[in-house]
Amino acid sequence: MKLSSTYRRILLLMIVIIPVLTQCSIQKRGKMAKMESGELNLHTRLLTLDSHVDTPLRIMHDNIHLTERHSPELDNSRLDFPRMREGGLDGVFFAVWTAQGERTPEGHQSVFEKADHILDVVDAEIGKYSDQAATATRSTDLKRLAGEGKFAIFLGMENGYPVGRSLDNLDYFYRRGIRYMTLCHTKNNEISDSSNDEPEHGGLSPFGVEVVKHMNHLGMMVDVSHLSDDAVRNVLEISSVPVIASHSCAKALCDNPRNLSDSLLTAIALQGGVVQLAFFSEYLETPRPDAARDSAFQAFRNKWGNRYDLDSLQLVDYRWERAELNQKFPPQLATLETALNHLDHMVSVMGVDHVGIGSDFDGGAALADCQDVSCYPRITAALLKRGYSLADIEKIWSGNLLRVMTAVEDFSTSL
Repeated sequence: MKLSSTYRRILLLMIVIIPVLTQCSIQKRGKMAKMESGELNLHTRLLTLDSHVDTPLRIMHDNIHLTERHSPELDNSRLDFPRMREGGLDGVFFAVWTAQGERTPEGHQSVFEKADHILDVVDAEIGKYSDQAATATRSTDLKRLAGEGKFAIFLGMENGYPVGRSLDNLDYFYRRGIRYMTLCHTKNNEISDSSNDEPEHGGLSPFGVEVVKHMNHLGMMVDVSHLSDDAVRNVLEISSVPVIASHSCAKALCDNPRNLSDSLLTAIALQGGVVQLAFFSEYLETPRPDAARDSAFQAFRNKWGNRYDLDSLQLVDYRWERAELNQKFPPQLATLETALNHLDHMVSVMGVDHVGIGSDFDGGAALADCQDVSCYPRITAALLKRGYSLADIEKIWSGNLLRVMTAVEDFSTSL
């Protein structure tokens, strides 16, 4: 007999999810108990900011409500207000992400409207909980809102595709609150070559040069994550202000095309910029071959197609099957130790004034022992054990990124 979607969800909780959650809860209590209370108190006193999460996708497509506590196992969710509070996270950059599509007038108009809709959804969601959070647009907003007991929700755009070929569109998105833009994603666009595509422009396109200069004038940070090496060099040559990599890792420790070489890390630091450490396992360590998992999930993707086209009832079955597959074929996840090894390396190359945290949670990132933002006190504890001073840790958690954001704002104001 075919089970209804409701019963399937209940069984999923009982058979697959609850044992996992229970074990995670036991492990979490054990690890948290090992932390000295002083370390936890120190973390809550820090001003903390995660520079890249894809939570708007979860709000739009997975029925995630920010005031409810969700789980990575059941909901594929890494962030909500209860877990931000538990993890001592004061602010976050919500990424307005769009996949690269047709580079035609019709394609650009369609994706512009999609990005605009995502912003409408985020505005509506934050507006419902104005007693707990507010949209932030200035570097000073993080401390101000934290003082008011509210979460600061900054906005970034991941992929310049919605800009199309129009600087007017860039102006529009700035007015809507976008304060950094990742120039491209996994494919080339009108602005820049991607690290995961064949060279087309030789770095930035001529229009991309205009975009970077205009972002400087607007007061919008330039994000070089996902860019080809030549494009990063072009940005550094053109930008009048420091730039950021909102979610990247070190190529010296993991030879992924998305990662930054030591020479690029050095160049970003010399210009005053910051690189925010991502928790995406494939950026942290080269995955071992896993033919059984790859085959099972390819069949799963072929069956379901684009998950964002599924209705609410189909999503229940989709999540059921995905959870069963993850139980049968566990993903290979890097550890927090591996992630912090990347941070240590970047500090050794760039200096502690040029690194931060940009998890990429809700966009595919996860660590075996840090599954969501509720785990963030562990990062502070681990950094203390690695010999970082409290002043350095606050720079990593927010100070460095806010310094760059302030410099970008000041340059724009000076014009």
